[in-house]
Amino acid sequence: MFGWFTQPALPHMLTRHTPPTIHPPFSNYAHAVEVPKGTRLLFCSGQLGIAADASIPEDAGGQTALCFDNIQAVLASAGMALGDIVRINAYVTDRAWLPEYMAVRNSLFPVAAPASTLMIVSGFAREIFKVEIEVIAAKADGDAA
Repeated sequence: MFGWFTQPALPHMLTRHTPPTIHPPFSNYAHAVEVPKGTRLLFCSGQLGIAADASIPEDAGGQTALCFDNIQAVLASAGMALGDIVRINAYVTDRAWLPEYMAVRNSLFPVAAPASTLMIVSGFAREIFKVEIEVIAAKADGDAA
């Protein structure tokens, strides 16, 4: 559908924290994700909705899908996959883009979602971009993708 597959998060290595003493998340994310000792961490720079051929979809959903395609390529270069993401920081330039962003994100992380922050920003270096996504991923040493 978007050019990637969904891999479930690694429940044996991650602990999600959503304490009952604070307000629950507004959507499918954890308030915190704990990564155990001996885990490799990958910090992915913000990815934009631009394809290798420099094409850029006009819609926020298409840009979001490409952001996650690009993230998947970065993760794969480190022997990781989408299921290894423990934190997402996403930026959109307008509240109008939230439903499109959320539809793509929720399709990738239907259960056991990462910790997540979504911010409305005034814009990016190039006005055409509507979405930028950065992630942190974690994988136990020796785990294959």
